[in-house]
Amino acid sequence: MPGRAEGWMRMRVLVTGGAGFIGSHYVRQVLSGAYPTLADAEVVVLDKLTYAGSEANLAPVADSPRLRFVRGDICDTAQVAELMHGVDLVVHFAAESHVDRSILGSADFVLTNVLGTQTLLQAALEAQVGKFVHVSTDEVYGSIQDGSWSEDHILEPNSPYSASKASSDLIARSYFRTHGLPVCVTRCSNNYGPHQFPEKVIPLFATNLLDGKKVPLYGDGLNIRDWLHVDDHCHGIQLVADGGRAGEIYNIGGGTELTNRELTERLLEAVGVGWEMVEPVADRKGHDRRYSVDIAKISGELGYAPRVSFEDGLAETVRWYADNRSWWEPLKARAALGTS
Repeated sequence: MPGRAEGWMRMRVLVTGGAGFIGSHYVRQVLSGAYPTLADAEVVVLDKLTYAGSEANLAPVADSPRLRFVRGDICDTAQVAELMHGVDLVVHFAAESHVDRSILGSADFVLTNVLGTQTLLQAALEAQVGKFVHVSTDEVYGSIQDGSWSEDHILEPNSPYSASKASSDLIARSYFRTHGLPVCVTRCSNNYGPHQFPEKVIPLFATNLLDGKKVPLYGDGLNIRDWLHVDDHCHGIQLVADGGRAGEIYNIGGGTELTNRELTERLLEAVGVGWEMVEPVADRKGHDRRYSVDIAKISGELGYAPRVSFEDGLAETVRWYADNRSWWEPLKARAALGTS
């Protein structure tokens, strides 16, 4: 992990999108001492607080003297440049991330995911930041019938969302190749866990079922996803921040592949209801059939392995939504939400 030359000076970490689902988990872990290399680090969170971000996600660590929250836009060149001063590590989570929303309108996805990432990279270059971790998605690879993607697989994104993320990955790579900025890219499989905005499939289905409402299952329900607990994802990101080689890409997976139908069955069981609570709906446009990432690289180089079993992680997640209605009920009341 790059650090200050003066041992007495604290590391400073800039976390973009740090009030969102994955970013806030990472921040809470940093400030609770989960990552030894950042045990005394200052954390600056930059978040626009769009519909999917909330300062409530940072409530458990809000009183930490090591945390500074800044509401702002990663496309704001002046603000980003100011915040980048003195930063040792950037962990870039901020993104528009919902496929259905990108199908309805992709402009915000291109603006935030592409231009926003370039704005951050340029500011990091000018500030001589020691490490930049760009958090991406397995969706940039497209769809795979058999086997798993390695990091050198071609990019074949099929939705406006995944295309915007693939574009940001390439821009991140270019800043390493052209300027030598120490960038690493991570590509994760489907995340789940507490604090996930209830437009994504697991929290949407869990909260619907808890309210006695049916859940919408796309198409034949046989699309396959690999499920990754948010804690394992953030652990993998920190391994890359600590020891990932500059210019490299690292897949982060959970090792649990399920069809959407199998996932639905497990959620029905967790809430204690039957298949009568499922409502088949027309399939999504361009719906990728299967995602699967090969994690041999991050496992071999950095010692990564998923630690949260899907059974335990899903049960914990459903319990969290059952116990935290005050967090998600206002969110669902404000929006008509689709599936993930």
